Amino acid sequence: MYKVKVYITLRESVLDPQGSVVKNALHSMEFTEVEEVRVGKYMELSLPSSVKNVEAAVEEMCHRLLANPVIEDYRYEIEESVAQ
Repeated sequence: MYKVKVYITLRESVLDPQGSVVKNALHSMEFTEVEEVRVGKYMELSLPSSVKNVEAAVEEMCHRLLANPVIEDYRYEIEESVAQ
């Protein structure tokens, strides 16, 4: 079994209005040391050990569905877990 952690964020060149709202809220709570906030998505996928090329499969999933490659960047971590 594979456990895949996928992290998706807006590209640096893309305005992040949700991040701006969070930053303003933190400032209003007197956390004024926060200079920037970028909001993203986190997903966990479980794939069976029978998947031949896990990295290629995850790349395709991210590119075709999970992320919008025009405005988002993504990275992922693949862990092989031992069934208990």
